[in-house]
Amino acid sequence: MLGKRREAVDWLHPFVSVVIPTYNRPYPLAELLEALSRQTYRHFEVVIVNDGGAPVHDVIALYPELAIRLLDSGGNRGQVAARNIGVQEARGDLIMLCDDDDLVLPCHLERMVTALRDADFAYADAEIVEYRVEHHQRIPASRFLFAYECDLEAMRTFSTYVPSGSVYRKALHDNIGYFDPSVHHYWDWDFFLRAAAACRVTRVAAATVLYAFSADGDNVSRQLDDKRRAYLRRLCEKHGLGDLPVKNFWLLLDEPEVAKRRAKSEVIWDGQPVVSRFWAQKNASDH
Repeated sequence: MLGKRREAVDWLHPFVSVVIPTYNRPYPLAELLEALSRQTYRHFEVVIVNDGGAPVHDVIALYPELAIRLLDSGGNRGQVAARNIGVQEARGDLIMLCDDDDLVLPCHLERMVTALRDADFAYADAEIVEYRVEHHQRIPASRFLFAYECDLEAMRTFSTYVPSGSVYRKALHDNIGYFDPSVHHYWDWDFFLRAAAACRVTRVAAATVLYAFSADGDNVSRQLDDKRRAYLRRLCEKHGLGDLPVKNFWLLLDEPEVAKRRAKSEVIWDGQPVVSRFWAQKNASDH
């Protein structure tokens, strides 16, 4: 067990802090809040860190049943710093991470909390979803199952850890510190490697996370620039990973060493879009 167990903690029904950094994406953020409002597990708070973007009070106001705390990062400090702020202010015994444009299915938190009865850190499989946008509503256009065996040694050459939806004991930060802004794009890979060296990690073989990915958009894993190469070198030096090349994400998935790790997973999502109250309100006012 990580750290000291607090006497008041009920590990069968722990309090979870969902930490969401956001920056100028009110409609996807509203979809995420809609998804959280549908969770079968209800013992959680939502910590939103606005990283210098437009105000989101009107989005939050539409979800009064959620215990939401809104924090301001004090400027556009970047997603890693914003996430650190949220985690440091979290009141939960467990932390769930989520990007503001990703989604979780209604059963997600319940399954993750159950998985943590025998682990300290859990992550789920995902469906990678590409959307088209119609009047600010994201409509799923394609989907791809992202499910791989949790091979800790293989994770040192290609990470299949999806941070959105991952849940872990907050005490982990007492042991390994917080997210490292110096590796920027690779903060999640760095965090996973540090966590795996310090605690019990488990993969939940169900695709309960919907990970937004655009072939033409601004997803950071598509930015093969000099800065990204520098961040990867920093990650490799930090963990002794050798000289890993920067490659296109989709090409990496087809490499034999990665392809052989593909695993079976429970696919639950019905493929329907998540319609938020914010979108419904805006759509009604426009008509």
